[in-house]
Amino acid sequence: MLESLALLLVCQLIGELLVQFVVLPIPGPVLGMVLLFLILAARRGIPERLRHTCLTLLSHLSLLFVPAGVGVVVYFDAIAQEWLVILVALVVSTVATLAVTAFTMSRLARWWAKRHG
Repeated sequence: MLESLALLLVCQLIGELLVQFVVLPIPGPVLGMVLLFLILAARRGIPERLRHTCLTLLSHLSLLFVPAGVGVVVYFDAIAQEWLVILVALVVSTVATLAVTAFTMSRLARWWAKRHG
């Protein structure tokens, strides 16, 4: 498990370093996930130890939302003053995400149908 956690953290560290030194406009952890994906694609599979570690982390994913919840409570007054802007941002981003996802899915479905009959 320690080796798997080290792999995950090293991928994130490399992503962070690349973002800092190359000045890329994406978050370091996202670049780290892309790197991890490339490593796993090159291996053509997920090692069982890494799978177990990831499933263990995912089973405790709800704990990662505790700091966000605390932040909401701490900054409740600021959120209460800007509730309309936050609501509009949430609605617009949700609608945009749904639209892009639906568009991408329809394009992929057409491509898949053409390719596989």
